[in-house]
Amino acid sequence: MSRPDPVVAGLSFGANLGDSATAVGHAIAGVAALPHTRLIRQSSFYRTEPWGPIRQDWFINAVALYETALAPHDLLAACQAIERAIGRAPTAPKGPRIIDIDIVFYGDAVIDTATLTTPHPHYHERRFVLAPLLEIAPDLAINGIPVRDSLEALADDRLKVEQLP
Repeated sequence: MSRPDPVVAGLSFGANLGDSATAVGHAIAGVAALPHTRLIRQSSFYRTEPWGPIRQDWFINAVALYETALAPHDLLAACQAIERAIGRAPTAPKGPRIIDIDIVFYGDAVIDTATLTTPHPHYHERRFVLAPLLEIAPDLAINGIPVRDSLEALADDRLKVEQLP
């Protein structure tokens, strides 16, 4: 079986348990170390206010762009293995976590399976994904919609997302 042609994949990273910045940094490096994968660019780290019904600490978030020849589901499996290696265990949905890696997009692919949906179905609702994406890829469009436009559409969203120095 041959490898797919390399594509640019955008991944988001978040953590709010333990040393979150270290966990996010390890996850970004872990993906970059995967076979047939190289880091193109990564965002600054962002401090993000938690939301939802569970009281928890603020998150550290970042995004990174990779060129990869891994098939989409192989990339997903590798990301899940990195999460487990860093110490992720099952938690409540939207709850605290030691690391979370999401595939935001995989080239121009539209994938909708039981285990993987790309583009991520909620990326356009998440300032903590859009702001870092805009930082590193200001001309990026996902499904034909510029990231800048998606971020501007969140103007009324008061969730705090702060770029760290």
